[in-house]
Amino acid sequence: MPIDSARIEKAIFDLLDERAPDKTICPSEVARQLAPDDWRPLMPQVRAVAVALADKEALSIFQKGLVVPHDLPFRGPIRLGRRAGSAGSKHKDTK
Repeated sequence: MPIDSARIEKAIFDLLDERAPDKTICPSEVARQLAPDDWRPLMPQVRAVAVALADKEALSIFQKGLVVPHDLPFRGPIRLGRRAGSAGSKHKDTK
């Protein structure tokens, strides 16, 4: 079953809303929530949605605790979190 970007976006923000404002999530948590038995193929799409959200300044992408430029290729593990200074809970519609 294909999973659309809006559903991935909602899952990202739902998971972030469950955390303290300064905490992050792993993209694999999003993929596992949406496709528990076959989550790995979903990872590129989750990362792409995260980059699109970072483009809209709706979230930040972190590596080793630091915000990374989302417009440059990055390798290795990333984390997703709220932008610095954001109020936290209940995301705004990013469309």
